[in-house]
Amino acid sequence: MVKAILFDMDGLITDTEKLLNRFWRQAAEEYGFQMKQEHLLGIRSLSAKYAAPHLQSIYGEGFDYYAIRDRRKQLMNDYIKANGIEAKAGLTELLDYIREQRLKCAVCTATDHERTKWYLGMIGVYDRFDTFVCGDMIKNGKPRPDTYLEGARALGLEPRECMALEDSPNGVESAYNAGCVTVMVPDLSQPDEELKRKLTAVCGTLADVREVIERCNSAR
Repeated sequence: MVKAILFDMDGLITDTEKLLNRFWRQAAEEYGFQMKQEHLLGIRSLSAKYAAPHLQSIYGEGFDYYAIRDRRKQLMNDYIKANGIEAKAGLTELLDYIREQRLKCAVCTATDHERTKWYLGMIGVYDRFDTFVCGDMIKNGKPRPDTYLEGARALGLEPRECMALEDSPNGVESAYNAGCVTVMVPDLSQPDEELKRKLTAVCGTLADVREVIERCNSAR
């Protein structure tokens, strides 16, 4: 039985991946680097521990990951303070269903807890989750399985009893390797054939996840 839903955040709950993409590019340009789209997509959900050496392997050791990231955060903060953020389609419907079915739910994100609380508070859903596993709470972030292993543990469940919702390949790898029932709701890119083999389902929006939960539980 699926007893809990574990949510990624950026690109899954909040429509912020496009902002991360935009402001990573702008910050890098200010430091003299032209980041390519495929490299921007490649760091989605990737924790700093892995993103820093990954980008330096592409752009060279002169790519000051942490300085560029700090600038990206500043640019993004300024934008969000002025314009706010949007929730992804189907979020409210899915959270309502989770409450009706008395399922547990958690946020499992590479983003730090302070920013997670800010984002989810802005769209009015922070209090609708039972617990949070954020990037600054664990040693090994995505794509390692630790984030989702801790999410299941915090809810008192086995990973196989949890459905993990992700929008990016790095997140899918984390959830799949943790042993969760893994579902992708694509945001900026679609899964390739190799990634699809690790997925229980691919959904168009969060609202479509309800059917997958029902199908999984009716089959057991």
